[in-house]
Amino acid sequence: MSETDIPDATGRAPSIRDVARLAGVSYQTVSRVINNSPQLRPETAARVRSAIAELKFVPNQAARALATSRSRLIGVLGPRTTTHGTATMVQAIESAARAAGYRLTLTNLATSAPEDVRASIDHLMQQSVEGLIAVAPQTRVVPILDELRLPVPVQIVASSGTATSHNDQTAGARAAVRHLIEIGHTRILHIAGPRDWVEADHRMRGYLAEMDANDLTPRPPVLGDWTAQFGFEAGLELLRTEDATAVFAGNDHMALGFMHAVRAIGRSVPEDISVVGFDDVPESAHLWPPLTTVRQDFAGIGARAVREVLAALGEPADAVAPVEPDHLRLILRSSTAPPSR
Repeated sequence: MSETDIPDATGRAPSIRDVARLAGVSYQTVSRVINNSPQLRPETAARVRSAIAELKFVPNQAARALATSRSRLIGVLGPRTTTHGTATMVQAIESAARAAGYRLTLTNLATSAPEDVRASIDHLMQQSVEGLIAVAPQTRVVPILDELRLPVPVQIVASSGTATSHNDQTAGARAAVRHLIEIGHTRILHIAGPRDWVEADHRMRGYLAEMDANDLTPRPPVLGDWTAQFGFEAGLELLRTEDATAVFAGNDHMALGFMHAVRAIGRSVPEDISVVGFDDVPESAHLWPPLTTVRQDFAGIGARAVREVLAALGEPADAVAPVEPDHLRLILRSSTAPPSR
């Protein structure tokens, strides 16, 4: 508990007992302040924090873990991807965990094969994580987590029947397709995400459900890989073989690639074909034309997952500020218009 990375003027690192002497309290009281114990008078806690700041005392996390028999470590299981949504959620998870005195250990899945999923989860559990958050998991991850019945709180930030994310990907997809139908489109294509991704599956279900609800015949969705390159290549093929007037892409990057394909063959968006994406990545407002898309609160989702893990661990309610992620919202821009034919 007494270790720190910042030495004092004598070259010796200030210890927890130095803080206790300066604050006029016991070192046990300093420990309680460091661990956010609610069983302290506010003026005592304030005096200890002032002493910590004056001495520039930084508690050693390993020493704290030994003293409390707790790792204060949260495991994050994520896909091997650099998509905007996943990266933003992980950043928010790290920020919220750090604010509550926890650290992260992150493992990226090489594949969705069951043996790889189990090995990755085992790797995290061997580090004595106190909770686990699975970010944007592939479809095989959820049943494996259910099957393992881990002895720590688990949060899954995705939308499936067993996940606890507060996002409704299906509803967001339906809103995107409904917008196209309301402005007159009936021949609507869907470029979907990878087959084994939870989000891709639910967005595809939303497309199919909204087409069915309006007595329209859906075209067979094209399964992609989230990249702009796939959107471009699929776009060249679809524009050659299909007579659709609108496309709903499973994410903004595939929508971007599709818009490139439209321009490459001498046509234009939205005059010849309307395009809607999903996620509202920062670049979407600056494409030409700016992209109509479905916005979701990635940062809010990540912070909410941490709050729920900490609540399951019995942390005080104010360990992480209350977070209620914004509902999915359709953002209307210039890439959609009534069909011209």
